[in-house]
Parts: sequence; C-alpha cells; structure tokens
Amino acid sequence: MAAVYDHLVTVLTDKFEVDAEEIRPDMTLAGLELDSLAIVELYVTLQEHWGVPLAEDDSAADLTVEQVAQAVTAQLPAGDADRDGAPR
Repeated sequence: MAAVYDHLVTVLTDKFEVDAEEIRPDMTLAGLELDSLAIVELYVTLQEHWGVPLAEDDSAADLTVEQVAQAVTAQLPAGDADRDGAPR
C-alpha cells in the first residue's frame, strides 16, 4: 500500500496543489479542501493510473487519505500495491 499512498500524495500535491505538509493518513479529503468535483477528478486520475475501477459512491469528502489508498490497493492484483507507483 505504500506505493499507492505515495502516488496519492504526489497527485494531491502536483495536480491539486495541496501542501505536502498538510497530507497525513488521517486527513480527510474535505480537510484538504477538495470539493466534490476535485474528489471525482482525483478518483478518475487514480483509476486511470492504476487501471482499477473505483466506485463513484465511494468518493466521499469524509474519506481519509489512507482510506482512499486502501480502496485503490484493494482493487489491485496481489503484489501490485508494493511496486513503485507505476501500473503494469
């Protein structure tokens, strides 16, 4: 899950301009000041990068960064979550 979490942090900082110091596993997406459109865009970005389906109804503002990383990790084939952040 570390690779997924690290990639998620990179997306949040690069694409959504969230200050890296604000990102913690227990921080919610709303706490990072992502609105509903940004959250959907985040999920689409993660789906495209990892090649996994993520349910839109799971893209809630009250999810933590760790929960989002866990949702992606749960969809990956065994072993993929431990790679360097690049899909196969």
